[in-house]
Amino acid sequence: MGDIEGLPFLEAIRQMKRDAGSGNVLYIHVTLIPAVGPWGEVKTKPTQHSVMRLREVGIAPDVLVCRTGRPINKEQKEKIALFCDVDADAVIEARDADTIYEIPLVFEEEGFSDLVVRRLGLPVTEPRTSTWREIVERIVHPTKDVEIAVVGKYIQNGDAYISIAESLGHAGILHDSRVRLRWIDSEEIDTVADAKNRIDGCSGLVVCPGFGARGIEGKIAAVQLARESGLPFLGICLGMQMAVIEYARNVCGLVGANTTETSPETPHPVIDLMTEQADVSDKGATMRLGLWPCTLLPGTLAHSVYGATDIAERHRHRYEFNNAYREQLTAAGLRCSGVNPDKDLVEIVEVEGHPYFIACQFHPEFKSRPDRAHPLFAGLVGAALTYQNA
Repeated sequence: MGDIEGLPFLEAIRQMKRDAGSGNVLYIHVTLIPAVGPWGEVKTKPTQHSVMRLREVGIAPDVLVCRTGRPINKEQKEKIALFCDVDADAVIEARDADTIYEIPLVFEEEGFSDLVVRRLGLPVTEPRTSTWREIVERIVHPTKDVEIAVVGKYIQNGDAYISIAESLGHAGILHDSRVRLRWIDSEEIDTVADAKNRIDGCSGLVVCPGFGARGIEGKIAAVQLARESGLPFLGICLGMQMAVIEYARNVCGLVGANTTETSPETPHPVIDLMTEQADVSDKGATMRLGLWPCTLLPGTLAHSVYGATDIAERHRHRYEFNNAYREQLTAAGLRCSGVNPDKDLVEIVEVEGHPYFIACQFHPEFKSRPDRAHPLFAGLVGAALTYQNA
């Protein structure tokens, strides 16, 4: 409440009750309960004023979800209920938790779901929380621990790679392991020796997506380290393209191999635009986006970790593996283990004989879930644990 930019949305929310019927709408207002002063006194006044502003635009909240760092006692809940005109059981404490995945269990203990079911006249059923409780237990009290390096060029922004961080956490849940992340700025890596110094002690490596020339040589050096040392590796989008370039340069001897995105005059454009995009000058809205099918080659690492032959993954990129170099790279040991069946585009590459070296053109982090870790992340964390204990 209080931002002028939010007024059109609030008006739409207000009208929803008339459109859907009062029995089919529940207004839930999330509000802050701060603790101030040397004794951490809990203050309810900001919530009272927030609800007052909400009522001014015609919305009366049914439930208050109170964000707080300290417990809210019965007396404080009753005070909030009285001055905000809601039932006492509709004041839900949302206290800070060790992990965000604990919040559903906190809400269940507060009776939040029972309240929603009752107010909306929904069927009453027993909550099934055993699996979720196991997930939280594995997050809070894991039996194993592993550290994985994440190399990217946007690490100063904590949200830039949040989906990748969460996906690694999901894989940790599957393996009952805490996954500690070591964030490494690819611009600070100049050589393989630099990469070794910064990655030393980690049991796995992720090279992240991105656009543009900045920091790509550092990513290539990190990939080379993983390939040569046997360090488990997962490359994502630009990370896959860097893996292809590294292999072309250092295994196939293609001096100057690069992507035409950053080096249009490269003598070996192993990463290039798709044929149909070669003459496109206005590149707005021309990326390969959304869900695309992929066929996995039996007997490959990709086929093994997915346990399937046909998959579909989400994309967001423009440059592709250049098929003109596929035969040469494949002959040198770089397996094209996943290919789009419609356009014959390489989606996954891996290195034969390496314990876990795999890179994908798509974004597997978009499909990972706490109870369904994505196979590529699950495979990486599993391989990292094996590498750590070798």
